[in-house]
Amino acid sequence: MSRQLLQEPVQDLLDALTKSEGPDILSTFTTSPKPLAHEHGLPQLAPFLGRSFHGQEGISAYFDLLSTYLQIENMKFEPEETWVIDESCMAIALRGTATFTWKETQHSWEETFAYRIKVAEDVSDDSEKNGSLKVCEYQIWADTGAAYLASLGNLDDMPE
Repeated sequence: MSRQLLQEPVQDLLDALTKSEGPDILSTFTTSPKPLAHEHGLPQLAPFLGRSFHGQEGISAYFDLLSTYLQIENMKFEPEETWVIDESCMAIALRGTATFTWKETQHSWEETFAYRIKVAEDVSDDSEKNGSLKVCEYQIWADTGAAYLASLGNLDDMPE
């Protein structure tokens, strides 16, 4: 599998995350195999952390939880030439930055986060999707401590 072919579905996902005119986020994920979203961290810190979200319904639930609790602005990603691409397992690792605001407390923080995104051929019954490369695994590592402190309204109390 070529680097270019692997990058295209990942770029579609990033466009859906960052551009108002981007594709619908669910359309960037496979239907079969069932996709997975997992944001690493303790589940006690936030309802979207430390849980695996499976299938289109799970992906939708994950992004619904994110939008319920967080406002995300100025999301940017490193250029494609810096992505780590493993062609043998069809996965890409990359970093991004954004400003996050916990909606209930209005506490904000800027952070760098890491993604590992795996792609697969969608083998669904839908002939339009069948055979196209899509995201099948979306893993995130982020600053769970900042999210937790922001949820409590204590983020501003931390020394710099």
